[in-house]
Amino acid sequence: MVERKRTSSSTRSTAAKPSPVPEIDDATSIPDAITAGVSVELPASADSTLLVATSVDSEAVYSRRHSGVSSTPEPSSMLTDDRLLDVKERPVVPLGWWQRAIFEMTFHTVNPGDSRFWTARKNLTSRIATPIDGDTRYVPVLTRKGGVGKTTITTLLGMAMAQHREDRVVAIDANPDRGTLAERIPRETKNTIRSVVLKAPSIGSFTDFVEFVSRDKTGLHVLASDPDPTLADAFDEFDYNVVADVASRYYSVILTDCGTGIVHSVMRPILQRANALVIVSGGSIDEARLASETLSWLESNGRAELVRNSVVALNTATSGTMLVKLDEIENHFRSRVREVIRIPYDAHIAAGSVITWTKLNKITRDAAELLAAFVVEGITSNE
Repeated sequence: MVERKRTSSSTRSTAAKPSPVPEIDDATSIPDAITAGVSVELPASADSTLLVATSVDSEAVYSRRHSGVSSTPEPSSMLTDDRLLDVKERPVVPLGWWQRAIFEMTFHTVNPGDSRFWTARKNLTSRIATPIDGDTRYVPVLTRKGGVGKTTITTLLGMAMAQHREDRVVAIDANPDRGTLAERIPRETKNTIRSVVLKAPSIGSFTDFVEFVSRDKTGLHVLASDPDPTLADAFDEFDYNVVADVASRYYSVILTDCGTGIVHSVMRPILQRANALVIVSGGSIDEARLASETLSWLESNGRAELVRNSVVALNTATSGTMLVKLDEIENHFRSRVREVIRIPYDAHIAAGSVITWTKLNKITRDAAELLAAFVVEGITSNE
């Protein structure tokens, strides 16, 4: 039989008796008591005495919890959005079906970037959206032959620019022969370019000016010409300057749909203000010759620099296009101007009614956007 040795109650009470806690007489002695060491005496069987140190540097704790505190009081202006808002950056999702698939399968850890198509697309829209610093830019669209699509090109160019730019774009119909630019977008007002001339002194804000224009869903504004050819023919140099001066207060880009009469009096201020030109040519031999002769006339009248900065829009929807070598026509113009762009046939345009950007063929929209990119590069190249 194993005899168990009992420990007397007096022994247990002696071993378990804690060391005395420092007495605190008043509240002022609390910090001293906290910073004093408390020695805990273990039973006799323990090999050592454990010292529980409660000494804490309160000033060090304060500095750790409040890092970045200014040494001087801060004014309320220091509480800025950039300082206080904890903005979480979201991962940029790549464009392209297989690029997106890789991005999702790797749980957003591998981003292969956009596809070639979307990279080119973003580059094109970025070119169109290039900001314009300084004064308003003027871009006349002209030709010496009617029926080659000058008004259509003006509309497509304006839509492409308005679609991708943050600023405002307006197209002015300065055709003295009853222009039809306003009929290419939904007509919202009966006011015309003549109305602006007559009421120019009362136009004091953008809100006032928009009462005279029609607006497309892309954001393009159009100022119509007079439907009466008699009044339209009376639109002269002085009138155009009045309209251009008023419009320049509110628009960064002013497109001008010119008439076929290049020697008309209104052409003088149009060319004087021009920062770039768009020359429209059809695909037939006589249309190409007239467009080339227009360039020659401009060069001989002191506009050689403007010609070199021009863009030729080659409208391939005109009759006779299938019978000529378009590459040769294009090469001819490339030797004289900065860029040449082909505008393809589009059944939506051929109807001769209102042009809706979303109803155009993709190849037509691409051509219009490329034309817009060329034009923007020309009007921002000297900045």
